[in-house]
Amino acid sequence: MKAKRSLVSIVDDDESVRESLPDLLKEFGFAVQAFSSGEAFLASQYVCETSCLILDVAMPGMSGPAVQQELMRRRKKIPIVFITAHSGEDVRPQLLEQGAIECLSKPFSDTALREALNSALRTK
Repeated sequence: MKAKRSLVSIVDDDESVRESLPDLLKEFGFAVQAFSSGEAFLASQYVCETSCLILDVAMPGMSGPAVQQELMRRRKKIPIVFITAHSGEDVRPQLLEQGAIECLSKPFSDTALREALNSALRTK
């Protein structure tokens, strides 16, 4: 019997990220679900199944940090790796302080993403 693969959910309003990242994550051996908004993720049945969340910081509607706050309010402890196109380093320490595992600036390397996911899954 095959072991169940960890589910990594991606929430990003950028369609190119939602199309390219799942392929990479599947190569890493993860199951993947992608969502175009925080609201869509929070309304899905995948919240309880998600082992790690890759979450864009700045999105229309709910921002990544707002999704993180909502998960905390619901008492869902999902390790979060934030990704951002806004390379303002000022946001990274704040996100890490609020419990994120990592905050990667786009474009990030496959290695950096894999390391962040490995850290996230070790903390779960």
